[in-house]
Amino acid sequence: MLLQSPWIPRLANIETNTAERLVLALADDIIEGRLAGGDRLPAHRDLAWRLGVGLGTVTKAYAALERRGLTRSIKGRGTFVALQIAQKDLQTDLSSNAPPAMLSSRILAKTLTVIAHKIDADHFNLYAPSGGHAEHRVIMARWLETLGLSADPSNLVLTNGARQALALAFDLVCGPDALLLTERLTYPGTLALLRRKGCRMQGVEIDAEGIIPEALAQTLNDTAQHYNRAVYLTPTLHNPTTATMGAGRRQAIVDICRRTGVRIIEDGVYTASEISLPPLAALAPDITLHVNGLSKSLSPGLQIGILALPDDLKNEARRLLEEVPMAPSALSCAVVEDWISTGTISSLQKDMRREAQRRSALAVSLLGMDALVSHPDAYNVWLPMKRDAAEHFVSLAGASGIKLTAPKTIMVNPKDQASGVRICLGNASFDDLTHALTILAKLLKQNMF
Repeated sequence: MLLQSPWIPRLANIETNTAERLVLALADDIIEGRLAGGDRLPAHRDLAWRLGVGLGTVTKAYAALERRGLTRSIKGRGTFVALQIAQKDLQTDLSSNAPPAMLSSRILAKTLTVIAHKIDADHFNLYAPSGGHAEHRVIMARWLETLGLSADPSNLVLTNGARQALALAFDLVCGPDALLLTERLTYPGTLALLRRKGCRMQGVEIDAEGIIPEALAQTLNDTAQHYNRAVYLTPTLHNPTTATMGAGRRQAIVDICRRTGVRIIEDGVYTASEISLPPLAALAPDITLHVNGLSKSLSPGLQIGILALPDDLKNEARRLLEEVPMAPSALSCAVVEDWISTGTISSLQKDMRREAQRRSALAVSLLGMDALVSHPDAYNVWLPMKRDAAEHFVSLAGASGIKLTAPKTIMVNPKDQASGVRICLGNASFDDLTHALTILAKLLKQNMF
């Protein structure tokens, strides 16, 4: 005789499909301890009848719970809460701003089979020249063209990831006693890199389009005594706030920097998400160092960084690269070449954009706060808060098994009061993301943030 399930059937009260509502209801009761390890779940048909849903809906929900390790099915006996479940082991990482995983094993296997017959063995037998092989720079120049940036391949430096390209850009323009101006909230990786280098930074006020031109002009005027200054910006899908500069804002920023004689380091890793707007480097190629990469646009496994340089910095870049070579993998470059010629890149980017939009809509629906800032093509949403409140919320989320970005890692001035919480949407599976966002929504409501 089968044991009766102690679970009282219900669906989560959120706007999503029925299977996901059932997953969330069960997952919540398991995580909160209302169902214990070893408890039996209702039989598929019985639960479908009691909730008035299709049998396939229950089957899909149970399969999702088992993939997450929350349940286990035993043939002939039923489905049970997994005995090893413990809240401390169920951490969902929403701190890494990775793109949604859209690259299938089938596409990758097909690509590797094709390039196996075409790849140049010398690219593996010999060290790459400074800045990457000429053929690879041509390939990346073709890709930048699709983003609205026409670049001479000889002005490109290829690195092993966009962060290396950023590091090289900072080395080129941020010498001793340099002052770097940037958005007062910015990419954690950049802040960590600059702090290790000992570079002085000053945050500039931002709004819904990113850095404010008048604030930048005023800061440049106030710091005129610093002969070595540069501006670092993320004009498209600013990390962490998702702000995107319109065409007028971009031109205004370029005009200010040209007038005051400072260089721009443009972080363009999200440019592929909004190709209708010109990169700053397209507006001012003579003063802009454009940083890009393939990991945010296609897949984290493609560690190819690109630095597009003004003419007058090419020789200095080559000198620095002789000391610290940074060339990307020849295999990764061959993959990109094949994907450009076959149109795979365009297809993958469309799929990623659709998935980003689906996840962004889910976050807006579940979190449901007027203050929430989102962009349909961004891999994260932004929740403005006072610094202390943001730190408290991140701590509560961690205690509930959800890892979020620490507020201090995105603040140029850690003592600023205006901060917030970055919630990344691309790294987790859709099921895990849905469950995590539901928990965060509950924490926001219970603690009245």
